[in-house]
Amino acid sequence: MSGLIHFPLGFAWGAATSSYQIEGAALEDGRGESIWDRFSKTPGKVEDGTNGDVACDHYHRFREDVALMKRLGIKHYRFSVAWPRILPTGRQKVNQAGLDFYGRLVDTLLEAGIEPYATLYHWDLPQVLQDEGGWARRPVVEAFVEYSRIVARALGDRVKKWITHNEPWCTSMLGYQEGRHAPGLKDWSAALAASHHVLLSHGLAVPVIRSESPGAEVGITLNLTPAEPASPSAADHDASRHFDGFFNRWFLDPVFGRHYPADMVADYIAAGHLPPEGLTFVQPGDLEAIAAKCDFLGINYYSRAVLRNGKVPEEKNEPRTVHVAPEREWTDMGWEVHSDGLRELLLRIHLDYRPRKIYVTENGASYATPPNAEGRVPDEQRLTFLRDHFLAARRAMDGGVPLAGYFVWSLMDNFEWDRGYSQRFGIVWVDYRTQQRIAKDSALWYQRVISENAVPVP
Repeated sequence: MSGLIHFPLGFAWGAATSSYQIEGAALEDGRGESIWDRFSKTPGKVEDGTNGDVACDHYHRFREDVALMKRLGIKHYRFSVAWPRILPTGRQKVNQAGLDFYGRLVDTLLEAGIEPYATLYHWDLPQVLQDEGGWARRPVVEAFVEYSRIVARALGDRVKKWITHNEPWCTSMLGYQEGRHAPGLKDWSAALAASHHVLLSHGLAVPVIRSESPGAEVGITLNLTPAEPASPSAADHDASRHFDGFFNRWFLDPVFGRHYPADMVADYIAAGHLPPEGLTFVQPGDLEAIAAKCDFLGINYYSRAVLRNGKVPEEKNEPRTVHVAPEREWTDMGWEVHSDGLRELLLRIHLDYRPRKIYVTENGASYATPPNAEGRVPDEQRLTFLRDHFLAARRAMDGGVPLAGYFVWSLMDNFEWDRGYSQRFGIVWVDYRTQQRIAKDSALWYQRVISENAVPVP
């Protein structure tokens, strides 16, 4: 026997992907080189030595993929536009073939009764802009605004949900500080400047998108992680404060008109990551621009962070994150499964920042469960993961959180950045050799959730 936990009428159940992870066709129809093309083909940067040249071949198979979404009952689809497919040199000269592809995709989605949610930047910066310094230098801001205007002008009559950036923390910190993502730099000053320029480009693009897509809703997606101390000690509480500032507040505060957090500016100056005079990359008017009123906030949630005070050897002032959950509660990515962290996070954002509307724009889990002898993919762990997170989100809504939709990451197995094809997040299995798609058991269960607008529970 099971019961049903219902969601409000009109709740948007969806799935999400990103351009470099699924499209392939990296050398076709005038597409320019992205930083991920360059990075993934640099020896040692991707775990299994692969790249996104073919990926899921979605560029050629998008109609098949849209038809699959329709069969699964998915009515909301979040995809990203590849900047180098639109502007191969980053600026000025538009590649019409690239715009035409996304026009065909959007038309096919609408014909299938699926609402498109377009993300303008999901990490595939044109390499030519990186050669000029990328997000670490201010000229990229104007280039992004120009790109946003071109895409919104071309698609804005049909696309009415826009996300400027996906996960600015990853763009700046993984790309410019940790070096695990493209462009692969390890430079704190570049990372902090990059974080500001990403946020500034978001704020300046918001009114531009609205002008080109009348009646549209515009927002930004942040990856956020609840931080908690590993013990009651003052040192662990301070480690938790620092991580929350580094990962969450550094991006949330300026987006919601609160400047950069003063405690983090002080920490970065003390660590030598900023000069004594502080935020030299911030110019007059920047913070007002970043705080442009958005229609929604997208939140990507995967796990929490449990902090114990301890210094990373190569970083004199950086606390170390430790996870205290048992191994059986970790995904294949090495991320702790902690569904209640989503409830805590949604409530915290609602109470502290009061966004008009919230979407969970990504949530999912990597489990490698393959097809069995009958051709089914019995991914019970993913099904349980999604069920528990859906219920956590519903509890947050009971607490007043204005959650309007939930996008599962990901529609299909794909190129998982520095992990290559070693991680499978999809609710649809992809055979990368044949490009066969198989809806996993989690997808068939999700089909029922969408149909009933309710989560079945034991």
